[in-house]
Order: sequence, then structure tokens, then C-alpha cells
Amino acid sequence: MPINLELKIKIDSRRFVVEKIKASVFNYVKTIHQKDIYYNVNKGLLKLRIENGNCTLIKYLRKEKVKRWSNYQLLTLTGENPENYLKDIFKIEAVVEKRRELYMYKNTRIHIDNVKGLGNFLELESVVLKSRKESEKEFNEVVRFLELDLSKQIKTSYKNLLEKKLYE
Repeated sequence: MPINLELKIKIDSRRFVVEKIKASVFNYVKTIHQKDIYYNVNKGLLKLRIENGNCTLIKYLRKEKVKRWSNYQLLTLTGENPENYLKDIFKIEAVVEKRRELYMYKNTRIHIDNVKGLGNFLELESVVLKSRKESEKEFNEVVRFLELDLSKQIKTSYKNLLEKKLYE
């Protein structure tokens, strides 16, 4: 099961972050429109990600209150309308729609997300290839370069943020 180290921070100035990224060695990859459908499950998170007509089922296992090391599995779904198929099996908890700008630095994905109903966020995901220590070092390089305040990180999913907003 792949592992990555994650970070999410709400950003006030999207432009400031984009300018910092463009002045760096980070590589722009693409802009993506994503729809994530979260399902009610007993353990972890399960979501269907729909991106450019492609459907991927993603299972996450992570502890939200400490460093966000995530175990995750991806399952590519094909066939006629996986979204309708799954809604007949699972209860839908939330739907998150976002526009994501994807940048890369070595094995770290840098996302600038505009999440419908929530605003702008920056996410980092450093994939463990050799060791957690090596991935954490790379992760910290990106944090330092972008001058991120780790005390402001949000240790929960967009699903939980949307649910909290709905009940406030």
C-alpha cells in the first residue's frame, strides 16, 4: 500500500503562492477539475474521484491528529457509470468539487485547490519511494520554500470541512 505525507493549509492569497511556485524549480503539470464523492464506511475514507471522465476509487487510512502519513490504495473503475453503480451500494456522505492546479517537485505533488463552497487551499503530498525520512526531508524543503506556517495546517479532509460548514 503506497504511503505519503500530506499537508493542507487554507490560503488567503492564491496569487502570492502561485508567484512563489513560478519563481521556483517546481514544474507545472496541469489544471484538473475533480469531483470527489465520499462514501460512508466503517474505517478510513473512501471516495470516488471523477476526473476528465476517468473514475478512481481511493481508500485512505490515516491518523488526522498527528503528522498526516497516509496509507492509500487506488482502484481504477471502468464500465458504465461507476458513480451510479456505487450510489446504489454505499451511502454518500459528501460531494467535493474543486479546480486543482498541479505542480511537482521531485516526488512531492503541490496542489493549489479552489474548492466549491470552501475557498482556496494549498496541499502537499510527498510520496514515500525509499524511506519516510527521505520523503519528510523533501516535504520540509517545499514547506520552507513556500514559507508555510505548519501551525495553520488543517488536519482533516475537504469532506469534513464541508460538513462542518453546513452545520455551523
